[in-house]
Amino acid sequence: MAKDTADPQALARKGFRNGDLAVANFQRLGDVPDALVEQIASVAGPDTALSSLAAIADRMGAPKLLKQLEKDRELRQRLLVVLGTSEALGEFVARHPEFISDLGSSELSNEPISIDLRRSQMSTATNADELRVNYYRKLLHLAARDLTALTSFEDSSAELSDLAVATLGAALQIARVDEKDDELCKFTIMAMGKTGGHELNYLSDVDVIFVYEAREGADDHSAAAAAARLAAATMKLCREHTGEGTIWEVDANLRPEGKDGPLVRSLASHVAYYERWATTWEFQALLKARFAAGDKALGQAYIDALSPMIWMASTRENFVTDVRAMRRRVIDNLPTNQRDRELKLGPGGLRDVEFAVQLLQLVHGRADPSLRSPTTLEALRALTKGGYVGRRDGAAMEEAYEFLRTLEHRIQLFKLRRSHTVPDDPEDLRRIGRSMGFRHNPAENLTKEWQAHRRLVRRLHEKLFYQPLLEAVASLPTNGLRLTPLAAEQRLKALGFVDPKGALKHIEALTSGVSRRAAIQKALLPAMLAWLAETPDSEAGLLAFRKVSEGLGETHWYLRKLRDEGEGAEQLARVLGSSRYVTDLILRAPDSVALLGDDAELVPRSIERLRSEMDIAAERHSDPVDAIRAVRRVRRRELSRIGIADVLGRLDILEVGEALTDISVATLSGALKVATSAVEAERGAMPTRMAIVLMGRLGGGEAGYSSDADVMFVHDPLPGADETEASEAATAVAVGLRKMLASPSDDPPLEVDAELRPEGKNGPLVRTFAAYEGYYKKWSAVWEAQALLRANAVIGDEELSARFTALIDPLRWPEGGTTPDEVREIRRIKARIDSERLPRGANPNTHLKLGRGGLADVEWTVQLLQMQHASAVPEMRTTRTLKALHAALKADLISHEDATALENAWRLVSRIRNAVVLMRGKPAESMVEQGADRAGVAHLLGYGMDESERMVDDYLRTTRLARKVVERIFYE
Repeated sequence: MAKDTADPQALARKGFRNGDLAVANFQRLGDVPDALVEQIASVAGPDTALSSLAAIADRMGAPKLLKQLEKDRELRQRLLVVLGTSEALGEFVARHPEFISDLGSSELSNEPISIDLRRSQMSTATNADELRVNYYRKLLHLAARDLTALTSFEDSSAELSDLAVATLGAALQIARVDEKDDELCKFTIMAMGKTGGHELNYLSDVDVIFVYEAREGADDHSAAAAAARLAAATMKLCREHTGEGTIWEVDANLRPEGKDGPLVRSLASHVAYYERWATTWEFQALLKARFAAGDKALGQAYIDALSPMIWMASTRENFVTDVRAMRRRVIDNLPTNQRDRELKLGPGGLRDVEFAVQLLQLVHGRADPSLRSPTTLEALRALTKGGYVGRRDGAAMEEAYEFLRTLEHRIQLFKLRRSHTVPDDPEDLRRIGRSMGFRHNPAENLTKEWQAHRRLVRRLHEKLFYQPLLEAVASLPTNGLRLTPLAAEQRLKALGFVDPKGALKHIEALTSGVSRRAAIQKALLPAMLAWLAETPDSEAGLLAFRKVSEGLGETHWYLRKLRDEGEGAEQLARVLGSSRYVTDLILRAPDSVALLGDDAELVPRSIERLRSEMDIAAERHSDPVDAIRAVRRVRRRELSRIGIADVLGRLDILEVGEALTDISVATLSGALKVATSAVEAERGAMPTRMAIVLMGRLGGGEAGYSSDADVMFVHDPLPGADETEASEAATAVAVGLRKMLASPSDDPPLEVDAELRPEGKNGPLVRTFAAYEGYYKKWSAVWEAQALLRANAVIGDEELSARFTALIDPLRWPEGGTTPDEVREIRRIKARIDSERLPRGANPNTHLKLGRGGLADVEWTVQLLQMQHASAVPEMRTTRTLKALHAALKADLISHEDATALENAWRLVSRIRNAVVLMRGKPAESMVEQGADRAGVAHLLGYGMDESERMVDDYLRTTRLARKVVERIFYE
């Protein structure tokens, strides 16, 4: 016996992780030669291999085992490598040591085993236990050949698939014995998924579809029942646990209607379903279909009937929508805590490669039969050979895919369990790393290699689709074969570009020439096109990107941002393809692109900073036209900042409202100073002090992208000043301010609306403080008091603003609350608005402001509560809707359920109104109706482009609940 086998520390130095257990296991083996100790220590998992050897020795006798290992060097090597990699196969060999000799030097083939031989080998099984023994015996052979490089990854995956197919055939053969009505039907099992694609894992569900045909003269119902029993029995034989364990689950969920559909269908029923009801993912699944077991002629008839439909899938109207939904479904269903270690579904995982290859097959396989292989690597090579994928990119993707699949095999082999998660346990990583040839720091180096391949796949996933498009428009292609114009158009259309010819022209314009800009665009465009394809308006986004790039030309910072800041470029694509409003702002002044890629630049600026910046900008110019232009330029930049942050999901609706309000306040403040200076230059020093009172949503800090600036102008003549001159000067300032902000310009206008002033359009534009005081004492109606709930005097003379606020507070927060007559009047006005102000033809259920449960419903309800209770509840004395609602809740004036219903409606409707403006560049009074518009709004709200129906359902449900609260609180 080797002396080291009795020393735990010596064994630990050799690589055994548990020295004491290793000593005990070596004692079970008896006199172990030093060479064998070293060989055990060299395998991927020495402790696992040693434990399995000890268990085998217990079963067959240690001397017999050692003698067998000593006389056949190749057998010894193969067995130890298997035992060190797979604990599960070690347990199988311990139960059946008679199969050790199968691994001898003359036993294992260097060539792949044919499917016919596999069927013959498996067909000897007559019951479930024999089926399992046969299966694991052949799996042992396959693993030994795989782990000792007698076969390639690709061949071993194909053999695993054939072994699964042969196992299904053997299980069906056993099931037929107990099926008395077997002769009533032809029955076929079609292999799907990786089994059908000749690329199965060591342990995976085996995807199948069952097909039957009633034999001539047989009753179809009886035939279907017999076929269903055969299917169920076959599945059970493979799935159930016996003394020899289980094999794998047979998954028939890829069948028409999935779990909800019948387990078996006739061929005619399959054809009818795929012709009428199948979605894109179901045709994608058919790419892998092949005959597995049963009636071979029926299996071929199935292929012949359905195969043509596969290659027409990309012409279907909903192809692009389905493709996006499929990819999103994969991402959304992945638990967040597994995403970074998920080998199959995570970013840069196996599904990225398979999804990309299958999508390109569906798009181009219609015209090119050479692309129709069900095997991922074969299809990828065909795509590369045909010029549909760049040669270097195809080779790199092939290498990455083979590495990831090999890693998947090694993970699953250990316990023969279905897993696609890379373990985080250092010992597991060490064993897997050693099994893949990483002998130095195996855990660390395996992880580094895996992460490198993930990054490569993520990058190539985009290039795989889009790089060939650049070659298609290049005057001198650099990579051999290239896409034809027709193939390029087909690909762009499949990826979501409605006008592929126009898109190709933009791509050509962006990448033509030999300038530094063209070189950077060529490198960036594959990713840019991928990002744009995930937006609602990819064509408009691509055109805008072209215009921005042309506008900024060779600008150093822009080219650097595109080249070095992946996040900034991605954000640019998302914004340009999602928001015409922000795109228009960017096109007016492309330098706002500099905001992208920097989190600090996408935070709203404080009101103090905005006012200061606009004042400084205006003070640089003596000409009022130039001064107001400078103010509006700052406003445009800040609107870009907020719009970009909103599109990217960085701000909630309250932050957006506050930020847009601050921009308008600072703009009005700067414009007031410019207009005042202009009047003073013409008339001399102002004889009066002025203030601007914010009203409506602006006064409430809830401005939207389409909001006008609702205001009232107030002035107070200086002591001794002529009141007429003072009024004329104040009016000149107000008129000048409105004109300056509304005049045509490269910067968006700000309409200043003063219609909420006393007497509306019929009253003077500007009133003195005394005139306001007199009017409110004598003429003020309850609706004007309600309008003053949002009045916020914050611009202009501070002392005058404070006096005006003190003047209106008793009106809007009346002592003791509103009288019953005033409440009735408010309700009467609201009822009149509901019946008369809704535009003709407008849907009362979807009008965003005046519709059921819309903004008017919520705001009038909250405002009534304020007028009734704010005198007693100081916290309700606010111009902000939700702040007042929260105060009412805190004061027990409204239930939590009712307050939540009102707030949810207010938030959702406000978000929709803003999203419509962002998406279309112009407002809409009602919920948008066109499918494309709804998709764009749903995208901006975070539902996703393909979830617009869910968005509308949420809107209708939310507003319906809010309306019930309004009817109970406002009208009762």
